[in-house]
Amino acid sequence: MATVLAFHAHPDDEALLTGGTLARLATEGHRVVIAVACDGLMGEATGPDGQARLDELRASAAALGVARVVHLGYADSGHGPVLYPDPPDRTRFARATVEDAAARLADLLREERVEVLLSYDPMGGYGHRDHVRVHRVGAMAAELAGTPRVLEATMPREPVVRLFAVLRFLRLPLRYDPAVIRSAYSARAAITHRIDVRGFAAQKRAALAAHRSQTHGRGRAAPVFRALLRLPAPVFGLLLGREWFVEPAATPAARPHGHILRTP
Repeated sequence: MATVLAFHAHPDDEALLTGGTLARLATEGHRVVIAVACDGLMGEATGPDGQARLDELRASAAALGVARVVHLGYADSGHGPVLYPDPPDRTRFARATVEDAAARLADLLREERVEVLLSYDPMGGYGHRDHVRVHRVGAMAAELAGTPRVLEATMPREPVVRLFAVLRFLRLPLRYDPAVIRSAYSARAAITHRIDVRGFAAQKRAALAAHRSQTHGRGRAAPVFRALLRLPAPVFGLLLGREWFVEPAATPAARPHGHILRTP
């Protein structure tokens, strides 16, 4: 059995990007660990609601069968042109040096004797500064710790571009720069692992539902989360029943294997 660590930017990222894969690995008997860079809070973490997002992450992890959850100690950097000052009790992830964050993650990789690190693609998916930093920190930490394999969670770019083109045609409000979307995620030809997680859709859905502050709040993702959770279970599984990874050291295969513990 292997130890797999999924390194994510914020609570809730683990459910959407890798939830089915983590549930599948845990069911197969592998040790699964989640490390999150940010606690998902823009303000102080010492207030009455300071642990809410991390508590939701732990509930999500329990639904997926994850053995351990670790917060690296950083604050959310926010998405948009303004990088707000640091809260008084911790540093925003975007202001932390890559070296410092990588050293923290590398210590965890060594402690857990991680064999596979799940990180993000170079664009951090859609360009969020914290997600891009996860890619850089993950790559450096794996090198420092001698972690044998790194796989980058992603999505095939082409259908994402087509979806946003349709939304623009329908004149629906979008908060993302079309130029960023055209370079988001990874080209389909670069993807090395396509994972069928339809059999773990219930766990993935439960993990997403655990993030109540996001599904019931007023954040930018809340309407999407609520819509996903209202879907009938078979439709949820159909829409979110695939997860994708790029293994940078591997040669992309015409038909990617369906397990991250196999090399293409």
